[in-house]
Amino acid sequence: MANTYSQVNLHFVFSPKHRNALIHPDWEINLYKYITGIVQKNNHKMLSINGMPDHIHIFIGFQTTQSMADLMQDVKADSSQWINQNNLTKTKFEWQKGYGVFSYSRSQVPQVINYIQNQKTHHKSTNFSDEYRSFLEKFQVEYDEKYIFHLPQ
Repeated sequence: MANTYSQVNLHFVFSPKHRNALIHPDWEINLYKYITGIVQKNNHKMLSINGMPDHIHIFIGFQTTQSMADLMQDVKADSSQWINQNNLTKTKFEWQKGYGVFSYSRSQVPQVINYIQNQKTHHKSTNFSDEYRSFLEKFQVEYDEKYIFHLPQ
């Protein structure tokens, strides 16, 4: 839209259904490339993407022409379909319902990118549940424990 200007940096965090550790190191890079393509197709800019077998972080320069919910619907639906069509898991792959999204100022972008790129090191000392709760607390997001990502089964 003409004369609409924005600078919105959003950090999304989401997990496979039941927080199962299904994202395998053999194909995670291809998944990240695929998700990057979805983000770019929707006219957003991927700033950083990385994760662990049980969750993903994506950090994007977000265009305000689409809702966050619509973007996440596209990312989750398209990437699930890609994983399933390529038979990358033994069972049907699904993302868990919901996600976390946190906004950052331009001055914080380098630190967030660094944090996401260092997920493997970070998670040697912190599990996903603690990490996710720390985001909710840091950003003062009220939450109900029963709606936090389900524990692995």
